[in-house]
Amino acid sequence: MLKTIEEIRIFSDPYRMKIMNQYYKASQPATIKEIADQLGEVPAKVYYHARKLESIGLLEVAETKIINGITARYYKAFEGTVEINREVVDDSIKQVFASEAQKLVARMFDESKQKYLNSQVSDSTRLGNVTNSNLFLTPDKVEELNEYLTRFINEHSKKTAADQLPYSLFYSLSNDAAESSAKPGE
Repeated sequence: MLKTIEEIRIFSDPYRMKIMNQYYKASQPATIKEIADQLGEVPAKVYYHARKLESIGLLEVAETKIINGITARYYKAFEGTVEINREVVDDSIKQVFASEAQKLVARMFDESKQKYLNSQVSDSTRLGNVTNSNLFLTPDKVEELNEYLTRFINEHSKKTAADQLPYSLFYSLSNDAAESSAKPGE
């Protein structure tokens, strides 16, 4: 649960999202050097950003090993969903908070949109679906849906079989304020 502007800024940085994506793709904990090599980057740069992600709990040390007298730290990505809770934010900073949250959602949407568009022009057999639906749910059903999706995502966030292919999922569940204020039957 991201609660501060600084936490949102740390998480929403596009470069840090690339680092997180590499950790999510990893089948086991990895060192910062390994991730830097995969990204074609200097380890010091990746280390700086990884430490920021670690400070908000999105990366954590899974194990350490002594290799040639040097302690190697193996990190893993936070498993679960990242949520932004605007309800706990002080009124004096809600405008800035909303702006940072908007930037984060825009970046995530743009990245997902590009992945979808790339899947439509590639020669592979990758699937690309877009769905836009209105749902009518009670608060209990909203919670049930979020819990189901979180469980499903966690269960399928790591490659466990050779025939599995990577897919990108972006979803947004929002209360339509205009619809919510309408009287039943309207």
